[in-house]
Amino acid sequence: MNEKLDVICIGAAIVDIPLQPVSKNIFDIESYPLDKISMTIGGDAINEATIISRLGHKVALMSRIGKDAVGNFILEACEKDNIDINSIHIDKNIDTSINVGLVTEDGERTFVTNRNGSLWKMNIEDVDFDRFKNARLLSLASIFNNPLLDGFALVEVFQEAKKNEMIICADMIKARLGETLEDIREALSYVDYFFPNYDEACLITGKTELHDIADVFLDCGIKNVVIKIGKKGCFIKNKKQTLQVSACKNIKAIDTIGAGDNFASGFITGILDGRTLEECAEFANVTAAISVQSVGATTGVKSREQVEKLLQVYRKEK
Repeated sequence: MNEKLDVICIGAAIVDIPLQPVSKNIFDIESYPLDKISMTIGGDAINEATIISRLGHKVALMSRIGKDAVGNFILEACEKDNIDINSIHIDKNIDTSINVGLVTEDGERTFVTNRNGSLWKMNIEDVDFDRFKNARLLSLASIFNNPLLDGFALVEVFQEAKKNEMIICADMIKARLGETLEDIREALSYVDYFFPNYDEACLITGKTELHDIADVFLDCGIKNVVIKIGKKGCFIKNKKQTLQVSACKNIKAIDTIGAGDNFASGFITGILDGRTLEECAEFANVTAAISVQSVGATTGVKSREQVEKLLQVYRKEK
């Protein structure tokens, strides 16, 4: 348990069942045949942990799962990808959450979720603070994804991380329970790198222009705002610089599930490697580009060599 870590990922570890491709009239058809239906690991934290580990860094996952077949599937996947599972809380009284992902032919998706599963039960008791002293970076995989990890809990988590001189990264999803920016403002003041996508950022800030959105977050105390803008790449702003880094060209997306998690994983890898902000963004864009070409959040990216190879092509085409 005292082993040195590069990253601690905190958040959801569930199972996804992606159904792809489906049309929006799926309920008009009595039997809807697909070429393949399979289980894959899912949830922001385990997605990040998996990809960061494959990119060569030592990662521990902090999450809550049930003592069931789905939970065992998650543990086996972690062990396969060399993710430290010593801080996963196994709770025999809950079911491990499952998401059914309905993915259209153009890669867009919606989820059917279990509101009584492990994702909704995870709380601050599942955070192993003792391990913070042995890690370089903390990733709160998605603000609002685990409702019991609310603004007050996040302040406690982030304060402890800063006591241990950790870099703090955070992503977010759309608020589940009507939470507002004020509910997380204090927590955001500790964040070094923040990775919302454009739609999420618009909703929480009430702004639509990238510069205005970033300024709202910077006013909260975030050090670097990194807004994911889909096919356009990403927009980055801090107190000293602003840049927009284009996405990979000629990429056919077949499944966008986990694309944002892959982006964050690539960016975090860049931070750990000591890359510049622009280089981190390039690495993140390439990681995400690989991910959307496969069905499932973690099926695309296999190794650092794979990302570095596409990175060379990407830089030539920029």
